Amino acid sequence: METINIQFTLFSAFYSPLISIMSGGFLKEEGLEASWSVAPPGASAITALEDGSAHVIQSALSQGFSVLEKGETTSVVHFAQINEMDGFFLTAREPDPDFTWDKLKNAEVVMFKSGQPRAMFNYACHKAGIAPDEINAVCPGGAADIDAAFRDGQGQYVQQQGPFPQQLEADGVGHVVAQVGPLIGPCGFSSLASNRDWLDTELAKAFMRAYRKTRVYLNEETAENIAKAEKPYFPSIDEDVLAKCIATYQALGCWTPHVEITRDAYEITLDVFEFNGLISERYPYEKICGEPPA
Repeated sequence: METINIQFTLFSAFYSPLISIMSGGFLKEEGLEASWSVAPPGASAITALEDGSAHVIQSALSQGFSVLEKGETTSVVHFAQINEMDGFFLTAREPDPDFTWDKLKNAEVVMFKSGQPRAMFNYACHKAGIAPDEINAVCPGGAADIDAAFRDGQGQYVQQQGPFPQQLEADGVGHVVAQVGPLIGPCGFSSLASNRDWLDTELAKAFMRAYRKTRVYLNEETAENIAKAEKPYFPSIDEDVLAKCIATYQALGCWTPHVEITRDAYEITLDVFEFNGLISERYPYEKICGEPPA
């Protein structure tokens, strides 16, 4: 079997399209074997593309924005979506079926300090009628640091991707009260990226055939069966917790069957980054995105 090298920037059930392509056997159907890794803390998976150690990576359109903001050019192209919705949850310490976003005013929220997770959260607050500076942000570090801080008693709320919030619920530590995605709507949240010239290879075409099948599978298969196949990738997460997380993402609609990064979704992402003052202009779609391999 030919090996395809995949690197994740972050690793969570939110990125199931790139996990299930392996766990569901779709790469093997194309005669491919995956070698996968996660970028070291503080590093970008883009480095793995640049040094040739990865063929395809999990990334985000904002990566392209940051390069263009520096006045630089890149051979990296974002050629397919992974998630077309923000996949972060807001978890409280106590159940609150009547939660409204204005309850975050003057509350301590354990969250990401910067980057796309913070930009999207700020924009969601804006859509809910809250100024981001009305929230007391507690920013201890990365995903594991955020989880540990909330478990240690910091904050009234916490911003996390699944399956962290579902595991908090299973452990009796917190209760999910809201999702960020519905406030923003469909957007170019996370993407598959590669070097532009790789898209013309037979390896890229085989990968894309497998990826298209994976997205159909994620919409048609039960969350329980998907979780059972993915469980070896999440040794510290209970299988029923993983299934609950996957079912929530299926219902959210972030894993739409189409693979293309739509222009409408791209424009919403520009809105988010423009609101946060993170881009100086609205960059054309073609500077960031490309078509998936045929």
